[in-house]
Amino acid sequence: MFSKTCEYGIRATIFIASQSYQDNRVGLKDIAEKIDSPEAFTAKILQILSKSNIIHSIKGVGGGFEIPKEKMSQIKLIQIVAAIDGDRVFTGCGLGLSHCSETHPCPVHDRFKEIRNNLANMLENTNLEELAMGIKSGDTFLRY
Repeated sequence: MFSKTCEYGIRATIFIASQSYQDNRVGLKDIAEKIDSPEAFTAKILQILSKSNIIHSIKGVGGGFEIPKEKMSQIKLIQIVAAIDGDRVFTGCGLGLSHCSETHPCPVHDRFKEIRNNLANMLENTNLEELAMGIKSGDTFLRY
């Protein structure tokens, strides 16, 4: 459903949030290692997230990436997806056809529309704080 870039972006944001809860800023190398992503690729993703005001980048000694605790409950997963993948996951054809619509549907159009709506609902109603708390408590994990 999501691009690889978006998957890594979600993982990176959750990891940064979990560290921010412990008042830790994290560097690129640590983020890339924890989300199992190549460093150069991770740097590009973090740049997108930073420009979208989802994460904060602090330069210099003691710098790194962070998310203010008070902002975490306001950041929804849909914001991360939109910043990286745009709206294609909500508008694209389930079979990847270029011309699929209500008036000219593909064979899976109606079923896929329901899945897209459920996904949009989950992304709109899931905030970063709840995901970071799952990591912090050890109930959920970012890598095996």
